Amino acid sequence: MSIVSQIASSRIEGTAAQIAWRHELGDRWNPLRLTETSVAWPPNVYPTSYQRQAMVDVSEFRRVCYRGPHGIGKTALAAWLLLSFAATFEAAGEDWKVVTTASAWRQLTHYLWPEIRKWSRRIKWDLLGVAEMSGRKAGLLQQMLRGLHGEAFPVACTDPSTIEGAHADHLLYIFDEAKAIPAAVFDAAEGALSAGDSYAVALSTPGPMSGRFWEICNRQAGTEDWHAVHVTKEQAIAAGRMDEKWADDRRRQWGVESAVYQNRVEGNFAASDEDALIPLAWIEAANERWHTWKQEGCAAGGRFICVGADVARTGVDQTKYAERYERGVWGIARRAKQSTMRTVGELSAIVGTKGGYAVVDVIGVGAGVVDRLRETGVEVVAFNASASTELRDSTELLQFRNARTAAWWAVREALDPEGPSPIALPPDDELTGDLTAPTWLRNSSGRIELESKDRLRKRIGRSPDAGDAVALALWPEGTNEVELW
Repeated sequence: MSIVSQIASSRIEGTAAQIAWRHELGDRWNPLRLTETSVAWPPNVYPTSYQRQAMVDVSEFRRVCYRGPHGIGKTALAAWLLLSFAATFEAAGEDWKVVTTASAWRQLTHYLWPEIRKWSRRIKWDLLGVAEMSGRKAGLLQQMLRGLHGEAFPVACTDPSTIEGAHADHLLYIFDEAKAIPAAVFDAAEGALSAGDSYAVALSTPGPMSGRFWEICNRQAGTEDWHAVHVTKEQAIAAGRMDEKWADDRRRQWGVESAVYQNRVEGNFAASDEDALIPLAWIEAANERWHTWKQEGCAAGGRFICVGADVARTGVDQTKYAERYERGVWGIARRAKQSTMRTVGELSAIVGTKGGYAVVDVIGVGAGVVDRLRETGVEVVAFNASASTELRDSTELLQFRNARTAAWWAVREALDPEGPSPIALPPDDELTGDLTAPTWLRNSSGRIELESKDRLRKRIGRSPDAGDAVALALWPEGTNEVELW
C-alpha cells in the first residue's frame, strides 16, 4: 500500500450531478476549477489571488516558474496541482503521471508529500467520480499516489536518469525548491516534456544569480517557453501570508541589501556580496546537513569536541554558546544578562558531561570566566581576537591579520562545499545573518583582514555574537584540532 494512500481500484459511475460536473469540466485539466469546487476548505483558508492565478497560468502556459518569499504557500500550491491533475485524468480513465523532485530529499519527505497527504483528505473524491482514497494510515511512511491509470511519486535530484524515464499521455513535473536543482535534472525532463499533454512547474524561494531556476525566471536564451511569476513581499502581506512586522524585523536584523533578506523576504535573486566572507548558499547547504543529522539523532554527530562561548554580561548583547561535534555545530544557546559565575557553572557542566573543552573570548568579562574555569580544572582555551597568529589557510598561502580573522576564515573553510567534509549548522535566522554579514579584504601587508567588529556592529545594528560563538567553537590554535585546518 503506497503513500498517502491509494485511489481505490474501481471508478464510481456517479450520480447525475457528478456526471454533469465532469461534463462541464471535460477531460482537460483545469486546476483552479477543480480545486475550488472539490476541496472541503477549512475555515478561513482559501487560495490567495496569486495562487489562483498560478493555477490558471499552469493550465494555459504549461510551463510555469513560480518564485517568491518564504511562507507564501508554494508547497500548498504544488499539492493542489498534483492532486487536481491526478483526479482529472484518473476520473477520465486516461494515462497520467506526476514526477516530483526537489533540491533536497527532505523537502519532499518532510514538506511536499505531507502537504499532499493533508489535502488529499479534504478532496471530495466522490464528486470527481473517483473512489475516496483509502489506506492512509498504512502508507504514511511512503510517498506515492497510485490509481488505476497513473501514479505520482518523488525522485531524488541527485540522479538525472531517474527523471528522464517518465512517460504518460498526461504528464506533470513538479520541481520544488528549484533554486538548487541541477540544470542536468531540468534537461533530463525535457525528453519526456517534448510530446503529449505535458506540464512543468518550478517553485522556489530565490537564491544566487545562477543555475537553471535563475535562468528560467530571467528568461535566458532557451527558456522563453516558461512563464515566470514573481510573488512580491507586498502581495504576500496583502494576502495575509506574511506578517509586516516580521518583514520589518528581518530588514533590521539582516539589512535590506543582504542576500538573505532579498531572497527570503523580497523574493529576489541576490548573490552574496562579492566581498562577503561566507556565501548564503553555503550556510543553507549546512542547514540541510543539520536536518539530516537531526533526523539521525544528536549521537550521530560523532565526538563532542568543544563549546565556544561569547560572553556578555549587561546591555543588549547576550552570552551565546555553540556546541561543536565532529559533524558540525549542534545548536546555539542564548543567555540574557547572565552573571559570569552562572556562565562558568554552565560551561563546567557542558564540559564535565560531554568531555572536550571550552573556548572563551578572553577580552572583557570573558577573562574572569576563563580564570574561574581554570581554577575549577576545566580545560579552556582563552581566545584573544586581536592577538596575532601564524595560522594559515588550508592552501598554506594566506595569512591573517589577527586571530579573529583566522577564526572566521576557519568557519568559511569548514562550510566550503568543495572542502573535504563540510560541517552542519543549525537553521537559525540570527546565525545566518551573522555569518553572511562580515566582509573581508587583503590589507597592505597582504594578509586577510575581516571587517572590524565596531564597523560591523554599526552597519547591521548589533553584535554578531552567534557567529562569534561558532567561530570560537571552530578555533584551532592551542587545541588538538590544528590538523583539521
